[in-house]
Amino acid sequence: MGTTLEASRPPPAAGSAHRNGRARVFVLVTLGEVGGAQGYVASLLPALAGEYDVIVGAHGGAFVREAAERSGVEFVHLEQLRRPISAWRDLRGFAELYRLLRRHRPDLLHASSSKAGVIGRLAAVAARVPVRIFTVHGWAFSAHAGAAAVVYRWADRIAGRATTATICVSQRERADGLRARTCRADRAVVIPNAVDVDAYPQAPLERAVPRLISVGRLAPPKDWPTLLSALAKLGAETFAELVIVGDGPDRERVEDELAGSSLERRARLLGERDDVPGLLSDADVFVLASRSEGLPLSVIEAMAAGLPVVASDVGGLRELVLDGETGVLVPPGDPAALAHALRPLLADHQLRRRLGSAGRVRAKALFDLSGFRRAHLELYRRELAAAGVSTSAPKRERR
Repeated sequence: MGTTLEASRPPPAAGSAHRNGRARVFVLVTLGEVGGAQGYVASLLPALAGEYDVIVGAHGGAFVREAAERSGVEFVHLEQLRRPISAWRDLRGFAELYRLLRRHRPDLLHASSSKAGVIGRLAAVAARVPVRIFTVHGWAFSAHAGAAAVVYRWADRIAGRATTATICVSQRERADGLRARTCRADRAVVIPNAVDVDAYPQAPLERAVPRLISVGRLAPPKDWPTLLSALAKLGAETFAELVIVGDGPDRERVEDELAGSSLERRARLLGERDDVPGLLSDADVFVLASRSEGLPLSVIEAMAAGLPVVASDVGGLRELVLDGETGVLVPPGDPAALAHALRPLLADHQLRRRLGSAGRVRAKALFDLSGFRRAHLELYRRELAAAGVSTSAPKRERR
């Protein structure tokens, strides 16, 4: 099987010379709702739309569809692509995507998120798409244990043989993939996530009783029980309130944990919001409890807003947060350690301002959007050229 998948790159499909003279790119993500992989796609689309004929595919949710519309590119709803593993539905998802790829005949498929990554790469090699790129937002085998981890590891190993290039959002993810043999050193590059730092107003951080904020999907691997348990250990006078931005299947569970607790009157669940920069600039400390991460956009956004960050030491967080300089890292699943890390920042606005300012400088230097887009375009051009796909001169980026 490995020999078949890793056979020499197929010749460019007849559809390579599209009617507008530009190479065609199919961008794939599992779900269309708000999330890290979806934010990554939304950040990338304006740059791609300026140079390529772009199609975006996802299941459900308005976030990715609206991002495609803003960039003036086609969006395709994928009925069978879902997050849960289901042998029958996943086979139907493969067939659905294969038919789409044969119809649209892209020169390059770029898949993000685990399910889209596996099914997308296998369907693309079957449909003879010349270039297959996968972005790792955190290896699925790292976020699971037992049999599930074994299944995900083998799925990524098999799909890895169908991969032209693997983009890892952190050095940690690349190292984990090389150890697990889910990517190859000569085909794996690191392009960190990024945001438009200048679009984030800097938080004043002047409240005597600070406001905490956490942004993330209400679902694993985010660890809301650990966060709520840590905050319950802090006195009522320590922080004014907790603002949680995001939604997901665990919302009812989070609401149940808050009900009747000391946090009930001080916690606000805002759901999905499109004004995250403003919400961050109106907070004082960003906190993220998680069991597994790649390189979370939420943390980069918090740094861009000048907030000190307290986060679980998982995935690529060490490449974002400099412990003691821009924030504090704590062991995952440890409420006592999380509470201990928060206390000094909640008590000292000067400390918050010093760490937050350093974080914003770091975000601007290393995680700004212009470098992120440029690195992706360079990778696309290089891989398309290696596959023998001609591309036209770059066009202006669509805003």
